[in-house]
Amino acid sequence: MASKVVIVGGGVIGSSVAYFLRASDPAVQVTVIERDPTYARSSSALSAASIRQQFSTPLSVAMSLFGIDFLRSIGARLEVGGDAPSIDLHEGGYLFLATAAGEATLRENHALQTRLGADISLLDAAQLQQRFPWLNTADLAAGAFGESGEGWFDGYGLVQALRKKAQSLGARYVAADAVALERDGRKVTHVVASDGERHACDMLVNAAGAWSRALARMLGIDIPVYARRRSIFNVSTPAKLARCPLLIDPTGVYFRPEGRTYICGTSPAADNDPDDLPLDEVDHALFDDVIWPTLAHRVPEFEALRVENCWSGYYEYNVFDQNAIIGHHPDVDNCVFANGFSGHGLQQGPATGRGVSELILHGRYTTLDLSPLGWERVLENRPIVEKNVV
Repeated sequence: MASKVVIVGGGVIGSSVAYFLRASDPAVQVTVIERDPTYARSSSALSAASIRQQFSTPLSVAMSLFGIDFLRSIGARLEVGGDAPSIDLHEGGYLFLATAAGEATLRENHALQTRLGADISLLDAAQLQQRFPWLNTADLAAGAFGESGEGWFDGYGLVQALRKKAQSLGARYVAADAVALERDGRKVTHVVASDGERHACDMLVNAAGAWSRALARMLGIDIPVYARRRSIFNVSTPAKLARCPLLIDPTGVYFRPEGRTYICGTSPAADNDPDDLPLDEVDHALFDDVIWPTLAHRVPEFEALRVENCWSGYYEYNVFDQNAIIGHHPDVDNCVFANGFSGHGLQQGPATGRGVSELILHGRYTTLDLSPLGWERVLENRPIVEKNVV
């Protein structure tokens, strides 16, 4: 068993691993190297911060079922010194919409999700119109709505709560970048930080998010994870949308309430999605050409809206199959990867932190088996096909 664990990356994944390690075994020394303690550029703080069970693969559904349980009990789980954190969880539900072309897939996904215990209702066009009268259903065949267990929350608050709890349990956070790895054969012995300090490790965890590729290169490993920019727009509108969920249009455009306003976005076309675009820029053309027309079509009252704010964050995008890569690589004995969540990191963070801690402490998963997300599928070219990529 590893007695000294160094985690590179202190976002939701790294901090979740640190929390579960220290909560499970206080004898394990945990050091988290985080380049940006303000989290100003972290994916955890800049995302749309939501959780759903509406996936098409059983493992993703199971990870999010644990995730919602974790978020619901965060006050008790992550309390420090009598201060119970709140992440302002709103279980407003996801609403996936489908045209006739996508109805069969929606029904297949719904059958899987409900079999696994997710609280999802399948609605036809008439039922959609009845429950969401502000919705244009003329071109819709069906929708799947999360009655409970789905919604949105304060992503930055979650990261801070995990970090503070991990620190209270004895995890050490270092404000630096990992600039080099020292090895002895198949094992990493030290992580060298940008401040010059060398951190001895029995186990290294790559939780560097959108920057995980650089750390993997230090091990001679090519991980198919790239930083892909995603722009989010906060808009105001005179519209009053009663019981508004997080809505996913068949085009992939999404929106959800954010107080009295709404946030919205979509992924750019695959042929216009380069790596490492600057975060201080926003794709306004995507809003003008795609997002706004789609919103106005789906909700006519959105014709009159105004952009109040906008920002960009990175997806740590796994170009292989848009699912996380979790576990050991066969070329290195003591490095666990937890990368490539492709926009699902916040909701899958608790299950990942628990699973990685089990792998380190016990050499195997003892609760939810995350091995299907291991390196083997990548190296053997067996992608996991997730139909509900957002």
